[in-house]
Amino acid sequence: MASPKSRCSSFATTSRTHMRTSGWTIDDSFLTETKNTQNRKLSQKRKTLSCQFSSGDQLSPWPTYTSGQTILHNRKPCSYDYRKRAGSWLKQPLGITKPRYLERLENYLRKELLLLDLSTDSTQELRLQPYREIFEFFIEDFKTYKPLLSSIKNAYEVMLAHQREKIRALEPLKAKLVTVNEDCNERILAMRAEERYEISMLKREKMNLLKLIDKKNEEKISLQSEVSKLRKNLAEEYLRYLSERDARKILIADLNELRYQREDMSLAQSPGIWGEDPVKLTLALKMARQDLTRTQMELNTMKANFGDVVPRRDFEMQEKTNKELQEQLDSLRGDYEEVCKEHEILLQLHMTTLKERDQFHSELQEIQRTSTPRPDWSKCEDVVAGGPDRWQMLAEGKNSDQLVDVLLEEIGEGLLREKDFFPALGYGEDIPPLLRFDGLVENKKPTKKDVVNLLKDAWKLRLVEEQKEKFPDFFFSFLEHRFGPGEAMAWAYTIFENIKLFRSNEVMSQFYAVLMGKRSESVYIKQKETVAQLLKEMTNADSQNEGLITMENLSTVLKSTFPFKKEEKIQELMEAGGWHPNSSNADLINYPSLFIEDEEGQSMPFVQKLWEQYVDEKDEYLQELKQELGLELRDEVTLPKVREALMNIDPGLDKQTLNGYLSGAFQVPRTELPEEGEEKEDGIVVQLKIALERLQMTDIRRMGSREQEPAS
Repeated sequence: MASPKSRCSSFATTSRTHMRTSGWTIDDSFLTETKNTQNRKLSQKRKTLSCQFSSGDQLSPWPTYTSGQTILHNRKPCSYDYRKRAGSWLKQPLGITKPRYLERLENYLRKELLLLDLSTDSTQELRLQPYREIFEFFIEDFKTYKPLLSSIKNAYEVMLAHQREKIRALEPLKAKLVTVNEDCNERILAMRAEERYEISMLKREKMNLLKLIDKKNEEKISLQSEVSKLRKNLAEEYLRYLSERDARKILIADLNELRYQREDMSLAQSPGIWGEDPVKLTLALKMARQDLTRTQMELNTMKANFGDVVPRRDFEMQEKTNKELQEQLDSLRGDYEEVCKEHEILLQLHMTTLKERDQFHSELQEIQRTSTPRPDWSKCEDVVAGGPDRWQMLAEGKNSDQLVDVLLEEIGEGLLREKDFFPALGYGEDIPPLLRFDGLVENKKPTKKDVVNLLKDAWKLRLVEEQKEKFPDFFFSFLEHRFGPGEAMAWAYTIFENIKLFRSNEVMSQFYAVLMGKRSESVYIKQKETVAQLLKEMTNADSQNEGLITMENLSTVLKSTFPFKKEEKIQELMEAGGWHPNSSNADLINYPSLFIEDEEGQSMPFVQKLWEQYVDEKDEYLQELKQELGLELRDEVTLPKVREALMNIDPGLDKQTLNGYLSGAFQVPRTELPEEGEEKEDGIVVQLKIALERLQMTDIRRMGSREQEPAS
């Protein structure tokens, strides 16, 4: 068993070895002096503590007989030894305290720990020293266990020394790692700065190149314009020189003709020529014949060489004609292809029509087999107020369904006048705001004429004022202003019941549709503007201001006002205005009578036909849109698809009108609509049926023919 002194010596030797291997140099005399000082202090402390801690060289028997509450032994409660000791503990007195040796050791340890300086880096080493000293005391006092305890201590000391050596070896690596990290960060920062500089230079170069491209494009455009101008000047010069050449040839031919005439005249005027020498004449005749032969040969050669050559003027004319014919051929070929496509479409449509005809024929047969006989409407003459004359007026030009509506209106009008009060509809969310009330509401019992005049006054005020509030709120405010706040609700219910009943009246039916949100008020406003514009055009065509225009003028006004209506639609309007096949274009028509209304607001057949055509054209337009989309009503459709389909079926749509249609179909404000090309395929989506119903409510009409190029 090694003594503490020998252990200190070995520790000093080991520490010196570690210091030397780490590159440190320590004086041996300093180590020897340090070791002796430590040994002296340790021996002095051991002597002092041995005197203090020992009592008659006998250690206190505590904790061998103290209670288990003071020291917990690592014993199983069920073992025999545990029960035996527990029994012995119960026999011991309860007032036994901790041994003085243990208390002094604890007090010494506590005092040493308090005296340590914990502000240095070697705090853990300093905290270990008092425990080491306490363990040395245990080794010296417990002689029996001294070898085992010394070996345990030596093992821990060796392990601690090994760990210190590894820590000292890793400290330079830590410093090197910090240095390498700093170098890498500096390199990264430098590379980033270099990249930013390169990016800025590339951006600058890109801007310079873009400017250069723009400059080159401008030069190209200017050169192209200059080339086109030079070509035009060259063509003009060529035509001028060509005309000068032709004029020169004509002038030379005229000069030759004059010269020949002059020679003939000189020969005729000089009679002495026949008195010349016959030899000369013979020689001249021979030379003339030779010249004639040579000229004839040259002429034959020219005919042989240039017999198939045409003049340049004829060639250019033929080339121009050929080019025109080629263009006509291309145009006709394109028209032929379009006609072929239309023919195929018509064939498909014909097959579809045949199928529908067969289906309708079968349905007609089934209906004829199961339907009831047609009613005898003449029986209503004695029931309706006003007698047969009024019934004839009401039934004129109406089918069975419309006659049923008229009969229901007549019956409902009588029942409506018998009511003194209306039951209010309550405050439900599905109730229009102007009808939200509880209790009974008085029936004001106005005539149909009074209701129509009231609705017309409301429309006039609506058109004058700014349309800031919703239409139901505006109408209720109008009633409050007209009849007072106390009577407004009664009049609201009275008007509502009347317009709900009289669906055949134009003013009431349109007002009911707008009030219930089934139609946009812009439809009514646009219709009134169209009628006013048509009347204005007819007034302008009436140069005499007599209220009369010819049928030809009427046709011209209709075609100019409605440029996209088909010829048969114009013909229907002409017939509604009083034209018939036997009338001529010079026949006069009283055009103001086409726009008057009766006392119940009913328009003339001309305006009614105009409204019917608008409804039919809107239905055809929406049906064409549905066919262009190629979807079922239950399918969902995106905003880009609807935009593309609208532009395909109506290329004349301008951007503002197109955005208005899209805003109505998708219920999105115009300012929030994405621009063309920026839409996402999975952006705004709505069911096709809902989109078509929303468009049906708004004012939608064709703005150009389908063959027209889209507006820029």
